[in-house]
Amino acid sequence: MEKAKQTFQGIYGMMWEKPYIRKASIKTDNTALIIIDMVNGFVREGALKNELAEEIITPITEMMDFSKENGLPVIAFADNHDKNSPEFDVYPVHCVKGTSECEVIDEIKAKGGYKLIKKSSTNPVLEEEFIQWLDENPQITDFIVTGVCTDICVMQFCLTIKALFNKRGIKSRVILPLNMVETYEYRAHQITLVNTMAVYFIEESGAEVCSDLELLKK
Repeated sequence: MEKAKQTFQGIYGMMWEKPYIRKASIKTDNTALIIIDMVNGFVREGALKNELAEEIITPITEMMDFSKENGLPVIAFADNHDKNSPEFDVYPVHCVKGTSECEVIDEIKAKGGYKLIKKSSTNPVLEEEFIQWLDENPQITDFIVTGVCTDICVMQFCLTIKALFNKRGIKSRVILPLNMVETYEYRAHQITLVNTMAVYFIEESGAEVCSDLELLKK
């Protein structure tokens, strides 16, 4: 246990002292912005609402502005479950089809310019609509990943998209800005622990973790 504690402290120090990624390194012709589950049911209402998610709204909407100005496509995933979803055996009932919880938050809606993809699991990459979009946009190999929750849907997207492109024999780039992702605090789901380990696993998959994107700095 002592060795595990020392290891975790070392990982924590590495994970949360990341530099910026510079604007010049973002290839605007083959990069997409991914926004995961910035919906009412994870931010503003319901059993899984998380006030911490409020803090990442402004950086994400600023990234949307950059994407619009530079021609980056934007994909917004939104949880959308049948009322008898097996996922409710693991998590409280949330984002049931037809409810306001499934709606993208107003700040994201106001920016517009995104493709909305509804998802029925914790892994956005499994959605057939997204796979079809990838196939229709073969120039897209790089992804800036934002949203919630770092250790669930965000991590699953990052690990799976890297694995998918590896399987296809295509080099890809996944960028995770730490000021644009967040998770929640509840009982044993301790935010520092799960955030840190999720970021560690994401980076281990070959993704690039940064504290922010320099392009957002005034």
